Amino acid sequence: MTFGLLAAWAVHDAEELASMPGWVRTGLPALRERHPQLPEQLWRLLDVDPREFAAAVGVMAVALAAVAAEGHRTGGRSAAYQAALNGFGLHGLMHLAQAGAARRRTPGAATSPLVVIPFTLWARGRLRRAGVLRPTRPAEAVRGVALAAALTAGAHLTARRLVRSRPATRG
Repeated sequence: MTFGLLAAWAVHDAEELASMPGWVRTGLPALRERHPQLPEQLWRLLDVDPREFAAAVGVMAVALAAVAAEGHRTGGRSAAYQAALNGFGLHGLMHLAQAGAARRRTPGAATSPLVVIPFTLWARGRLRRAGVLRPTRPAEAVRGVALAAALTAGAHLTARRLVRSRPATRG
């Protein structure tokens, strides 16, 4: 079950990797046209280079693998593992909210109801039945979301440095 988090995440991020370039080309301009009042900085932030996005996914894979290994080592008791599991589920809900707000499919929206949310609920149920599920308090949830945001930002900053240090290859 603990390494299942890494497997579910890999399926979900494979969908994001496959759909992000097309969405940046078509979905982002449509949203920008519909919401011209939003600041230019937001649009630049969302306009992610596919190589940078792929590198950020790789950086996050390392973090998720470490968390899954810690979850395995502790029999699912690890606070880090449980926080990552909860964050993964919330991440899936966020994708569904984004698709609803955009009124169209967005990267990650297909696997969220099929993989992310069901896996999270199943894994939490297994932890609960094993008697190791930690109660989630609001302050812990806020810290978990902040940590996830920091990890994501760090992955993208690392990816940006990796991608900009290497010239683009032509295929």
